[in-house]
Amino acid sequence: MMLKMKKITETFDMRVFTDSGDYFGDVEEAILTSNKVFGWRVKATKSSFLNKVLGAAKGVIVPHQLVKSIGDIIIISKSAVPSYNPEED
Repeated sequence: MMLKMKKITETFDMRVFTDSGDYFGDVEEAILTSNKVFGWRVKATKSSFLNKVLGAAKGVIVPHQLVKSIGDIIIISKSAVPSYNPEED
């Protein structure tokens, strides 16, 4: 089995989705510690789930262990999602 490699720069502005299919936001940058990816700064965009949840905040940091897959998009575990109750709107 071949390990698929991606350059960090290829992930910038990549769309991030939850494993339940919700559009979460876009990658702003990778956060590195000792040559490993520690997490991803994901920015809230107009139609994103993050935008609904965060209000004024611009984004969140998703720990790398919650990333399930990186390809044309990034898929993260739904547990990375801040809890959101639409009734509160």
